[in-house]
Amino acid sequence: MANIRKRGNSYQIRVSVGYDINGNQVSKTMTWKPDPGMTAKQADKEAQKQVALFEEKCLKGCTVASAKFEELAEQWFEGYVKLNLRKTTYTMLRSMRNRVYPAFGHLHIDKITSRQIQQFIDDLAVNGKSLQTGKPIARKTVIHHLSFISDVLGYAVKLGMISDNPCSRVSIPKGQKKEKQIYSLDEVKKLFCLVENEPMKYRVYFILSVYSGFRRGEMCGLEWKDVDWDGNVISVRRTSNYTKDSGVFKDTTKTKKSQRTLKFPQEVMDLLKELHASQEQQARNMGNLWVETDRLFTKDNGEPMCPNMPYKWLQGLCEKNGLPFYGIHSLRHINNMKTSLLKIRL
Repeated sequence: MANIRKRGNSYQIRVSVGYDINGNQVSKTMTWKPDPGMTAKQADKEAQKQVALFEEKCLKGCTVASAKFEELAEQWFEGYVKLNLRKTTYTMLRSMRNRVYPAFGHLHIDKITSRQIQQFIDDLAVNGKSLQTGKPIARKTVIHHLSFISDVLGYAVKLGMISDNPCSRVSIPKGQKKEKQIYSLDEVKKLFCLVENEPMKYRVYFILSVYSGFRRGEMCGLEWKDVDWDGNVISVRRTSNYTKDSGVFKDTTKTKKSQRTLKFPQEVMDLLKELHASQEQQARNMGNLWVETDRLFTKDNGEPMCPNMPYKWLQGLCEKNGLPFYGIHSLRHINNMKTSLLKIRL
């Protein structure tokens, strides 16, 4: 938006070109002087023409170059992500900085082009390695990095700092689609036999995961008040998650639809009763050292079990017994075997 005011024999023209990282309006100004022979009417008319020309010049691809990508991203983390997104999402997005900041952190946001971002994404897709394992990163990880860059630049667009998000013209290279690996019925049967000799909490965790299809965070978030013994149903009302900074913490479910109630066969409910009885006995043995949390799955002192523990336990069990390990999440995909599994003695 432009405005003009007369100052003596000249006109001062001011055009707003957006806002800086602190929310302050940024303007550009120019002074125009009419030719000596112009009448007042001619000068006013020409001044309006100069306003239009100067505004077009300022706004044509003009952006506020007062913020660098890293500076804006950190503001976005504190002003938006922390307040609106889950802790786990916040932690995941923060991890994107390790690759994105060296590439774009030092650049002014108006200087970042679609071509630069495309080159970064292409290189990441071809040469990207996990910072933990050194293995090639998954295509999903590449998508997360592009989403992070896009979210930050989209934030700049909303704040009026830039007029366009260059990520809208960037594409993700097609990768080879990996077939989901899930346990076969025979493998599940073998695992059912193996867990007979495992600690009660892991045995119940595995069997309940198979029968319920609950996510890892949902499983660890279950509390005894969620169990209806008379109706043989269990309700998912929360999740339990973990981050390095926060430790184990209670959180909402992934979506509202994730809050649900499922009915279970009596064999599963009987196992839960065994777990409940053993947990009560453990609490009596621990005395004042027991931490009451009402969780189904706990550490030996009653504190909530870390959601990563069942993953490591199942991985160790598979390695020890020569079985493939497809992760905890794969247990959700054998939920459709329930009819066959009901024939397996628990």
